[in-house]
Amino acid sequence: MPVPLPIEGYAPIGNGRSAALVDLHGAIPWLCLPEFDSPAVFASLLGDRRHGYWSLSPTSDQPLPVTYRAYRNGGLVLDEVWELPAGTVQVTEFMPASEAERPSQVIRIAKCLRGRVSITSRIVVAPDYGRTHAALREVTGPGGVRRFSAEHQGATLWLDGPSHRSRRRGAAASETVLTEGQQAAYALTWQKVGDPVPPAPDADEALADTLRVGADWSARVTYTGPYRDAVLGSVAVLGSLIHRPTGAVIAAPTTSLPEQIGGERNWYYRYAWLRDSALTIRELLRAGRFLEQARAWRAWLADTIDDPTTARIMYRLDGSSGLTETVLDHLPGYEGSRPVRIGNSAAGQLQLDVFGYVADTLLAADDSGLEPDAAADALLLGLAELVAATAHEPDRGIWEIRGPERHFTHSKIMAWVAIDRTVQLLQRRPDHDRVALVRLRAVATLLHATVLAQGYDEERNTFTQSYGSRELDASLLLLPQTGFLPPDDKRVIGTIEAVQRELATYDGLVLRYRTQPSADANVDGLTGEEGAFFACSFWLASALALIGRTGEARERMDALLALRNDVGILAEEYDPVTGRQLGNTPQGLSHLALVNAAVALRMPSAPPLPSPRGGTVASF
Repeated sequence: MPVPLPIEGYAPIGNGRSAALVDLHGAIPWLCLPEFDSPAVFASLLGDRRHGYWSLSPTSDQPLPVTYRAYRNGGLVLDEVWELPAGTVQVTEFMPASEAERPSQVIRIAKCLRGRVSITSRIVVAPDYGRTHAALREVTGPGGVRRFSAEHQGATLWLDGPSHRSRRRGAAASETVLTEGQQAAYALTWQKVGDPVPPAPDADEALADTLRVGADWSARVTYTGPYRDAVLGSVAVLGSLIHRPTGAVIAAPTTSLPEQIGGERNWYYRYAWLRDSALTIRELLRAGRFLEQARAWRAWLADTIDDPTTARIMYRLDGSSGLTETVLDHLPGYEGSRPVRIGNSAAGQLQLDVFGYVADTLLAADDSGLEPDAAADALLLGLAELVAATAHEPDRGIWEIRGPERHFTHSKIMAWVAIDRTVQLLQRRPDHDRVALVRLRAVATLLHATVLAQGYDEERNTFTQSYGSRELDASLLLLPQTGFLPPDDKRVIGTIEAVQRELATYDGLVLRYRTQPSADANVDGLTGEEGAFFACSFWLASALALIGRTGEARERMDALLALRNDVGILAEEYDPVTGRQLGNTPQGLSHLALVNAAVALRMPSAPPLPSPRGGTVASF
């Protein structure tokens, strides 16, 4: 079986319900239908072709890499071009998006631009992460139209396009010769058994509609500062991670792409983390006119958390919390990186920082003109009360460590943010509970003093990873964005310099924290090491800009943007030794951190952010 491509070889397509990855040879090795968190029907990304894939490319005994590929109109409509001696062919890949409801669908249009080219489609439908096969069978639809369908556990997949021949183990293939100007369209459509049979799609109409939606999304971006093209690309990625039916935001559309090739740091990211969701909405609001998305996310949040005292740090798209972590033993993993996980046991952790991000984004949405909502205000107050009651406890922190709980400094700062932003927002309401806000303000004051006393190393002039520790953590780079201290405070500057000195690697790439081969030696309780985090690296650029070192920040930004793949996509991490991206892709946290850094660099010199009691809002 062929060796999988490097993670940066994959380009996502999506429609706000699900997403697929397309590789440099025109194959889709990862697709979940009908939703982001549905079981995969193509899972060869984590195994081999037996576990499901769909390739569409020029006919050849060996996979042919594309000559060129690019997205259209600021969206995720992907054009792939093969320049061959006999001719030139373009395959356009997309998942139809529309204001109207459409079935979950992938459409692929092959068009000959020059000469004469043979195109081959090969498909293996392998539902439930490749644990079974669903053979395609030919059926005749209305008007004598020949279609192919495969059924599995209450769902039907319809394959439309040139006639396919059945092969072993559920495989099917077709070969079509195109001459200049001719095209062939293919579509894979998911349908619940019992629903009306979907008509064969009009591929050109669906493409035009999807391009229109993408253009409308890009038009909402009002950001005009440096790196605008990179911001536009990242905003498109962030938009593709928003689940249109609910307003929830997933962290990434994949699972178990490794943070170390061959290692165990392989995680399931197809849930809605409150932290990642809030940060995504926050950066969209900073980039343009995205109140509609903020409104939908806020409604999902209020509907999902009916009791703030039982709030979790992540949920399924439908708001449920059955997130049990299990291992798919039948999948060998990406380049042998096991285990392959579904579910995430971090769901039950205490992570105090989460509620600070939620509160900051709700305040930012209010500042952006989102109308008040009584249910959201009540939820915010309830979450602040939860933080006030638990802020003295150790937690697992932003990195969801699986080692012992600690008093993470970043968590305590964000607990302060949760209360600070809640007080700022609710005191705007004419019927606010003055007694509750006074009580919360007192807790915030105590938290602030405690962090300064226990989370700061005066000898080294830096905040530390946790109380009493001498270790550093890249999450401390967010300090100048919180309003906890002014950006020009010597303790803030000293922390940024310390992280840059001790955690930055080649070209300014930043590690989350130092790791060792032994689990006992690692704060996260895991074996092995990991790559540098893109998000942390962009945070360094943001922090440098906010303390006035804009030239240095631009150097970091330029170096980071050069590490995106050929269509501007970022996974979670980067290995500076091998020059490869690592982790799940596309990673929302990486792309929103890119937007954050670009906005920080918008001014020739960074504007001052507020002091902790300045009465204005520090933004992430």
